[in-house]
Amino acid sequence: MGFLVLVRHGQARTFEKESDQLTPLGEEQAETLGRFWLRQGAAFDEVYSGTLVRQRRTAELAGSAYAAGGGTWPALQTTPALNEYDSVGILERLLPALAEEDASFRALVAAFEARREAPDRNRHFQKMFEALTDAWVRGRLQVDGVEPWTTFRDRVRGFLQEIFMRESGGRRIAVFTSGGVIGLTVQTVLDAPERQALEINWRVRNASLTEFVFGRGRVSFDAFNAIPHLDEERLRTFR
Repeated sequence: MGFLVLVRHGQARTFEKESDQLTPLGEEQAETLGRFWLRQGAAFDEVYSGTLVRQRRTAELAGSAYAAGGGTWPALQTTPALNEYDSVGILERLLPALAEEDASFRALVAAFEARREAPDRNRHFQKMFEALTDAWVRGRLQVDGVEPWTTFRDRVRGFLQEIFMRESGGRRIAVFTSGGVIGLTVQTVLDAPERQALEINWRVRNASLTEFVFGRGRVSFDAFNAIPHLDEERLRTFR
């Protein structure tokens, strides 16, 4: 049987201009994972990441920490198929279009804007963003310049099919990606309703591990959102 582990990137610089970067804590999370895998005797035949900086950097730091301890780390392969959904396009283009036609959503936007600098801004942002992405998944609005849900879904599933349909040969594969990709993968393997993909996504921690075993055309869900390597509370983050 083959083994696939999906790793969410480390903590990124949410709400900052250069948001596609790891924070110092995110870098520490990635390095901690690499050292943990080395201590556990985990080895991988293939390592992939998306092309986003936060995904690729998490893979690089985990690999460097693993190799620094004497382990052999495969060359990183990058593919845009593993990139997160277009959250920037959703916020910058879909949000104003939805707010213009939906008064209840417009109220959520106003509530977030009023609390943008407050300590509880994440809670207000999350409530607004969940409503926005629900409209995106449903295809309620199509806006130029925003990757549709169906396009995101199909590119991620295309990558998964390529991995799962190959002869497993006991291959061990590590994939560094983002919460939306992980949520979609879990939803796909469980054959759950598509709306569940992003609901799963909201629970994915930074640098967490979601694991599958596969072979002979079958895929089994083995673990979700595991953080055995993050043994300090300060390292456990969602955003």
